[in-house]
Amino acid sequence: MRLSDDAFKNLIKNGILLSIDLIIKNKKNEVLIGLRKNNPAAGYWFVPGGRVYKNETFNTALERICRSEVGELQSNYTYNFKGLYNHIYNDNFFNDPDFNTHYVVVGIELHLGDIEMKNSMLDQHADLKFISIPSLLNDENVHKNTQYYFVENAPNRFI
Repeated sequence: MRLSDDAFKNLIKNGILLSIDLIIKNKKNEVLIGLRKNNPAAGYWFVPGGRVYKNETFNTALERICRSEVGELQSNYTYNFKGLYNHIYNDNFFNDPDFNTHYVVVGIELHLGDIEMKNSMLDQHADLKFISIPSLLNDENVHKNTQYYFVENAPNRFI
């Protein structure tokens, strides 16, 4: 169930959002990242992902987010649980200076092999690319919350 803008703004202001981030790797072990258009994290390279909606099961949310980000999943895809992470941003989707955004994020690593980029992926991203993990870790334009998926004992990981 999607919320109205007013309800969503109220939730961001007063609550914690649950989301799923997709660590998508190709056959070369490179990671898919997108240059974010929207806050939070606008202007940074970030892994794709999305919010879990109220009354939505985890598997339904994972499949919906994957469809919207990378297209239909094949029946033979595999995924691994990377952990739970806190993502706290000083800004928010509405660019309202009066409140921040707090996510609890389920990190999911997907091994999809070769995928075709979808035009719908560019709704939230100005550009998309696959990048090696060493390059990702050394690029100041890749958001630290994306880099933390590849750092042992990341400071924002709690499980």
